Parts: sequence; C-alpha cells; structure tokens
Amino acid sequence: MPNTVITSDRIAPPVGPFSPAIRAGDSVYLSGQVAQDPATGRLIDGNVTQQTEQILRNVEAVLQAAGVTLRDVVRVGVFLADMGDFQAMNAVYANWFEAPYPARTTVAVAALPLGASVEIDIIARTP
Repeated sequence: MPNTVITSDRIAPPVGPFSPAIRAGDSVYLSGQVAQDPATGRLIDGNVTQQTEQILRNVEAVLQAAGVTLRDVVRVGVFLADMGDFQAMNAVYANWFEAPYPARTTVAVAALPLGASVEIDIIARTP
C-alpha cells in the first residue's frame, strides 16, 4: 500500500521539503508543527502557552484531514527550546488530551524552526 500525503488548507504550507502528514497503512505520522499562523505562515507572537495552543489547533486540522481525532493519537513528541517551559506547555497539553493519554517524550533542544519555543509531532492510528 503506497504512502498517502495528508494536508489541510487550515494550516500554513510547510517551510521545507516535507509533508504535513503521511498515512502509511493504519498509521498517520504528523511532521513536527510549530505555532505558525495558518493565514500568514509566520510564527505567532506569544509565549509557550500561546504557541502550544496554536500548534494543537494546527495538529487537530491535519488529523481531521486524515479522518482521525486526538483520541486516535498514540504517541506525541514535544520539543522545547527551554525546559523551564515544561509546566506551561504541559498545562495546555492536558486540556487537549484525555485519559488514556498517548505515550509522550519531551526533550529540550538547542533551537527550533522559525525561533519557536515548542514543536510537536504526532503518530495516530486510523480507526
């Protein structure tokens, strides 16, 4: 079965040579999302709380385009430019996901695209 590109007109176009998401078999793999404004493609102004909210809105748009929801997410990768932002990111994250929560890794990195404070990637299963 070939891989299928998933995209949405509700997110900004990718800033590099990658697809927003790929369906492979019964899994959907979302590329890392930063808090891009869908209308301008630019990183939104705001702190890690506001950026995490925008990212999860963007993620939800791509998941919907793939025919899945946040309930179908099985793994999340979170990348923070500053681990001091963990609590603020986690508070937003907890409002978007319900138990049983997806598996998750959170790591600190030296820098993120567009100067973002946070980036999130996701793996979901199709029903």
